[in-house]
Amino acid sequence: MAYVPGVALLAALAVGCSAGADGNANGTDSKAGTPTVTPAPPGKYLTLPAPCRAVPRSTLKDLLPGAAELPGDQQDKVFRGSAAVTYDTDRKVGCSWKADGPNATRSLSIDLERVVSYDPAVSDDDRADTVYAKKEKAAGLSASATPGPPDEKDKKDQKDKKGEASEGSGKAKDPADGDADTDADATDSADPSPSGSDNASSGESTGGTPGSSSSPEEALPSRILDNLGDAAFLQDLPKKAGSTAQHHTVSVVFRTSNVVVTVRYAEQPALVTQVPDGKELQEKAQALARKLAETLSE
Repeated sequence: MAYVPGVALLAALAVGCSAGADGNANGTDSKAGTPTVTPAPPGKYLTLPAPCRAVPRSTLKDLLPGAAELPGDQQDKVFRGSAAVTYDTDRKVGCSWKADGPNATRSLSIDLERVVSYDPAVSDDDRADTVYAKKEKAAGLSASATPGPPDEKDKKDQKDKKGEASEGSGKAKDPADGDADTDADATDSADPSPSGSDNASSGESTGGTPGSSSSPEEALPSRILDNLGDAAFLQDLPKKAGSTAQHHTVSVVFRTSNVVVTVRYAEQPALVTQVPDGKELQEKAQALARKLAETLSE
């Protein structure tokens, strides 16, 4: 019986602590007026895939012609790829491949970045959208001002036809030529390509460069892409330096949730007289980007 009062005292203390806890839970303490901040939702992706295994071997055979004819050890080395140096494979990874074919050298690289926002008020997706928007701006593109390649080419063709017709007759050519010049100026001012040289190389017109609608170098210009991730664009960068062979690079960048992916596909012809097929490069780069988007969504 001597221990009963002690037990009762412990019970009383327990009740008092419980009441104090309930009081805090009900907002009766000094911090009752402090507003609570609801953290932004995290991104969909918590990790990244192994980049050098992200592209199937069958796809690499198509993108790197000539690699399949190499001896076993060399072929395996090409298809194995070279991983990019990174210090956090959960945040940024990459891989590159290169193969010398009989007519040209083709190279491929992919980069994946998982964006994390350390601001509780900003979601990972919103932060990733900011990262993507900077890349889009650096490419000279805008989702609100996407050019229409067929319309631009039609305007140029119409201007050329009017110029040819005016050579045989001087009658009533000034108004028509004036309209054509106005259309051409409007087209140039709306062109969002990174530089005039890139746009010229993509087939619009170049000084001293022969061109026709069937020329292989005449691919569609840099532009915003639809139905690829949450946002995407293509940057076409054909280059020609003097009498050296042309080098053509196509980049496709897209965002899906909090991951930003960049695909670069390039061709360097073996001969000066050879011209890369820009349309083919664009189509294959886009096809690979869509496969990667599907893989990430699985």
